[in-house]
Amino acid sequence: MTSPASVVLVFLDSAFPDGRLADASQPQLLVTDQGATRGDGAFETMLAVGGNVRKIQAHLDRLDGSGKALDLAIPGQDQWRRAIAAAIAEHRSQHPPVSDADDELVVKLVVTRGAEGAAAPTAWVQVSPVGAGARRQRETGIDVILLDRGYDSDAAERAPWLLLGAKTLSYAVNMAALRHAHKQGADDVIFFSSDGRVLEGPTSTVLLAHVDKSDDGTPVKRLITPQLDSGILAGTSQGALFKAAKEAGWELGYGPLVPQDLLDADAVWLISSVRLLAPVNRIDGQEIGTPSLQKELTAELNELFAGIQ
Repeated sequence: MTSPASVVLVFLDSAFPDGRLADASQPQLLVTDQGATRGDGAFETMLAVGGNVRKIQAHLDRLDGSGKALDLAIPGQDQWRRAIAAAIAEHRSQHPPVSDADDELVVKLVVTRGAEGAAAPTAWVQVSPVGAGARRQRETGIDVILLDRGYDSDAAERAPWLLLGAKTLSYAVNMAALRHAHKQGADDVIFFSSDGRVLEGPTSTVLLAHVDKSDDGTPVKRLITPQLDSGILAGTSQGALFKAAKEAGWELGYGPLVPQDLLDADAVWLISSVRLLAPVNRIDGQEIGTPSLQKELTAELNELFAGIQ
């Protein structure tokens, strides 16, 4: 659990060009704020390394997209950038990093529809340290279970009001899925649709890899992710890694995937902005791929991912 003492809050406020610093240990939201009462809002979570936010443009663009899906007025990107810079600078001033390994921060952007009757949204930047659990799962990998998400892969197109491709504050189902996984002795979840398509994790994107041999014996590496039109969130980390992998000679693929494809893969990962690449060791108790090959591929992709800004 993150201590309030280690959290920096900066609210976007028209009276403060670089944002308004607030005390994270004190109440800051009205009880009528619709982000709290209805989960009516959007957010983004980013990783800052050495004071620099990774993939900031992709996250700001996705936040804009979520705002459009919600018919919610999102503050301008320049305003977000100023508040982000102020929050990170304040955190590094209050909590100077003691080592390079310690110099990672979670940067969360939140915007709600505001308090009932308010003319403007509530928006803030929250900066805190990366948790030990995320670091550990990058290194040791995770066990996951498959869970039915409860809708078919055409639901996003048929019912856009479900907001399936937006990153909204309504994460109760996602958190319930994670709690269920923990009760089963697993670390995480991969959702599948009611018509059997692999979707995503509660807070991550699914990746899998196959390694084959060409006619001349050269390894052919293929990185695959589920189709975006199946109602999943477009992953900023997946998009950035795919671009880097393509430049490094990997072949790319976009589903459709079924659960058996995960079980047959040489390696599977859940990827997200803070946890980064978390190798999947077992799915529903079945070991995935070959541990030595998974380790080799993970190291290669981590090296590619490390160069992404």
